[in-house]
Amino acid sequence: MAISAWILAPCLLLFFSPASGTDSTNNPADQLVAAINSNRTAHKSTKLFDNPGLGCIALQYIKAYQGQCDALGDNKKPPDSSFADTLAPNCGVEAQTLAPISGRLLACQSKYVSPDQAFSDILIRNAESLQILYNKNHTQVGAAVTGTDGGAPYFWCVLFSSGKTNSTFVLEGGVAKTVHPGCFSGNNDDCSGAARLGIGLWKMVAGVLIAMACAVGL
Repeated sequence: MAISAWILAPCLLLFFSPASGTDSTNNPADQLVAAINSNRTAHKSTKLFDNPGLGCIALQYIKAYQGQCDALGDNKKPPDSSFADTLAPNCGVEAQTLAPISGRLLACQSKYVSPDQAFSDILIRNAESLQILYNKNHTQVGAAVTGTDGGAPYFWCVLFSSGKTNSTFVLEGGVAKTVHPGCFSGNNDDCSGAARLGIGLWKMVAGVLIAMACAVGL
């Protein structure tokens, strides 16, 4: 039994651990920001600063919809007061450093897609979306993606701000609070795991069973 326990722990860690703790290339929110900046620079617009405080708030912004895709329509959105009252405190963003939101892109659908596809096919849908994307008043950006209740629907959110990049959306202690499930940009976080995005509780259960089988088999 003792031998099985020693084997079980590494198996669980192997299944649930991200590929690399410092490799942010596996973070779909970072990849979305990269697509945004690439498109802006190709359009002769300035590259935006990827602000982790704003990215974390974008994730909290998604959660305000409580998994209801229909709530994205008809210009429904969390009240501006919620930024100071709940969104910033939940992320550890200093309320006095909040800056105006100069644009928002939101989308929700039943299946998960790559960040590039989410950008081109879901978030950028019409002339209004393009106007938001290329707005010259933007100075920084924060993006987030998450599933709901262990799976679909999947929400994508991009928040733009015109605030000063070195003094707005500042994180207390320089680190965002833990706000999983979900991924947000700018924090050098590998966020490809199922636990982070909420891509299915059954995968976690399968992982436990695999680890147990690994321990018993050895």
